Amino acid sequence: MTLQADREARELGPRDLRDVYRILDSDPVQHVFVRARVETVGLEALTRAGELIGFWLDDRLASLCYLGANMVPVNASEQALTVFAARAGGLVRRPSSIVGPSHAALRLAQLLRSSWGEPREVRAQQPVLAMDTDPAADADPGVRLVRPDEVEALMPAAVAMFTEEVGVDPRADGGAAVYHARVSELVHAGRAYARIDDGRVVFKAEVGAVSRFACQIQGVWVHPSLRGRGIAVPAMASVVRHCLRDHAEVVSLYVNDYNAAARATYSSVGFRQVGTFGTVLY
Repeated sequence: MTLQADREARELGPRDLRDVYRILDSDPVQHVFVRARVETVGLEALTRAGELIGFWLDDRLASLCYLGANMVPVNASEQALTVFAARAGGLVRRPSSIVGPSHAALRLAQLLRSSWGEPREVRAQQPVLAMDTDPAADADPGVRLVRPDEVEALMPAAVAMFTEEVGVDPRADGGAAVYHARVSELVHAGRAYARIDDGRVVFKAEVGAVSRFACQIQGVWVHPSLRGRGIAVPAMASVVRHCLRDHAEVVSLYVNDYNAAARATYSSVGFRQVGTFGTVLY
């Protein structure tokens, strides 16, 4: 990294918290993942699992970039993206994906090609959806919080969803314990919802990030044998009701643009597009 880049960017700490929130509050929905991390562990503890880099312009904090399991740019200009890429290019252990506003995520992938190589997959257009009102559809009363004693029942569905969505089994390369711990953490935190019929998960979804202003749903899945039978809309309506009651005033998620069935489901529930993400998978 050049000396100029060193002056423009550095890892953030507790003294920067007010400025960090100023940027995150500019779009609480699109920035929910990073804000949730900051709120949960604070800037000092955040360095145990990653780092939050700040970019300064005219002596004012202008952009952020989270570097952990994922790389997540926030409010990043072309100049900021260049600096963040220079920082990330030298990481010993690179993130498994870049996620964020589409133009920023794709540009980072371009800038990092020489050091990170070609990505495994690029999802350039992922509508970011949000809603803050009661669902437009009737809710399925059978969708409820997963109990701690049901973690093992949930695991096959969680693995199936992850493998189908990401293209990689989360248990591969010794990752079984880590993934099990993550699923268990969400269940114990009251952020995993499912419909379980006779011990079988037929629908599930988790709340992957929760901030003061918004929450983000992830891992939406319907058992393959039951798809196309009208389960998803009332199930998602139920999840949204739970989220508005228990987690945040705005419920959000993002979806692949080519997933017509999922997009139709979310539209029927009442979600509307508020932005566009991109995801680059390595």
